[in-house]
Amino acid sequence: MRHLIDPLDFSVEEIDGLLALAADIAQDRQKYAEVCHGKKLATLFYEPSTRTRLSFEAAMLNLGGSVLGFATADSSSATKGESVADTIRVISCYADICAMRHPKEGAPLRAARYSGIPVINAGDGGHQHPTQTLTDLMTIRRRKGRLSDLTIGLCGDLKFGRTVHSLIKSLARYEGIRFVLISPEELRVPDYVIHEILTPKGIPYEEVTSLEESMPKLDILYMTRVQKERFFNEEDYIRLKDTYILTPEKMKLGKPDMAVLHPLPRVNEITLEVDDDPRAAYFEQAQNGVYVRMALMMTLLGLAGEKEAGSC
Repeated sequence: MRHLIDPLDFSVEEIDGLLALAADIAQDRQKYAEVCHGKKLATLFYEPSTRTRLSFEAAMLNLGGSVLGFATADSSSATKGESVADTIRVISCYADICAMRHPKEGAPLRAARYSGIPVINAGDGGHQHPTQTLTDLMTIRRRKGRLSDLTIGLCGDLKFGRTVHSLIKSLARYEGIRFVLISPEELRVPDYVIHEILTPKGIPYEEVTSLEESMPKLDILYMTRVQKERFFNEEDYIRLKDTYILTPEKMKLGKPDMAVLHPLPRVNEITLEVDDDPRAAYFEQAQNGVYVRMALMMTLLGLAGEKEAGSC
């Protein structure tokens, strides 16, 4: 039994295979419509979510399975003091696979240690978000045709952005990757990203504050919102929330084939006018998330080779 807690839990070869499966699902979803018939996904979301939770649920329903779970901690036994370890032991009696989002870093890892079913980390605090990373990788590969030899600009909240941390960890394993880290001083990437991931591998990177100056060199621009829920001081949030706003004028500075990604939700960091630019890939990215999660659940359930109706 395997879990997905960290983006590096899968090898590069396994990720490439999973993305190939996701691409095949995107081409012919009907072929996979009954692969998980009789299987149940438990969604344990201790933190609010729209896209990630509904994407997981849509993925399992698309595979012919069913879904149970809760959408907030308030509607779970956590309000009575039940531990994550006890919750997952009980859920293991009811479901075949679990997706967990939790505000505390490391909670899905702890759950995996006590679980009788595969556990997928659907986001733990400001730490990791591996299924979003798989979604990002699929979107980049579909847009650029590769995951190597790319200059990736990451803009906004690089300190608390778990999607940013996971994406850097994953892309750092591919050849010819260069990072441009665009943020205010207060929201720079954590030191461990520099000292444990980029520097040891000799991966070129630069930390800058100007989005406009960075635009011409980017193959991918990954925008993020400044996350109010991660701030302890509302004054700091208000001061920093409008630091970077992507507009059509700024898009003119980018390459004709650049792709703009965003894990969503957005607030105002990408104006609505940018949506009409063919380089805007963030809604396509959201759709890819369903295909990736379908492929991931099939893989963790040992069903990745099953493609015919009724194969379960």
